[in-house]
Amino acid sequence: MDAAYVFVHSLLLGPLTWAPVADRLAGSVVPSLVEVADGEPPFWPDVARRVRDAVHRLPPGQPIVLVAHSNAGPLLPVVGAAVRRPVAGYVFADARLPAVVGPTPTSSPARLDLLRPTATGGRLPPWTTWWDEHEVAQLFPDPSTRAAITAEQTRLPLSYYEQLIPVPPGWDARPCGFLLFSPAYEEMARDARERGWEVGRIPGGHLHQVVDPDTVAARITAMTTGWKT
Repeated sequence: MDAAYVFVHSLLLGPLTWAPVADRLAGSVVPSLVEVADGEPPFWPDVARRVRDAVHRLPPGQPIVLVAHSNAGPLLPVVGAAVRRPVAGYVFADARLPAVVGPTPTSSPARLDLLRPTATGGRLPPWTTWWDEHEVAQLFPDPSTRAAITAEQTRLPLSYYEQLIPVPPGWDARPCGFLLFSPAYEEMARDARERGWEVGRIPGGHLHQVVDPDTVAARITAMTTGWKT
């Protein structure tokens, strides 16, 4: 049985960031995690539960490939442990990496120092307001796509970035790959190479999966072909 792709979106955005790629890969699942922001720390158990519940609609026993974008990367090991079905492997697309052994900080200390002054009422501003308008506009292929994705944004609690995410032992015994879009994730790509993972590159912005979903879908397919549970 072929593996299904399960796309895990950044908690700062929503499932529309993966929808164009998922539409090109039959049988894909894109769980919505936007309501996680309404919860309490730690947030990772709720993410794992929501992904587990979303894949219930797949045929029993069908293996999956978990694909994460951006800050969803550190969540993949706990998601893989929670889904109760075979995991063929993991793909990290312009994403932070989990630790080889846990726990994994959700953010670096330097990033936390930058985020804390921006929080109001314990919540961060919408992600697209973190950057200059010129930088944000380049991330989207057109105004309508930008409007739809912007409307899904959540104001994550600052405490989301203060949590530690556990790492199940041996999670990376399955095949892993990294897909690099933007220069901001070059260091993560180097880390992936040092771990012996396959690393692919599609030059673009951080949301390149909505700009060129055909190429991103094709590269994910090529990277994961032959992965077996």
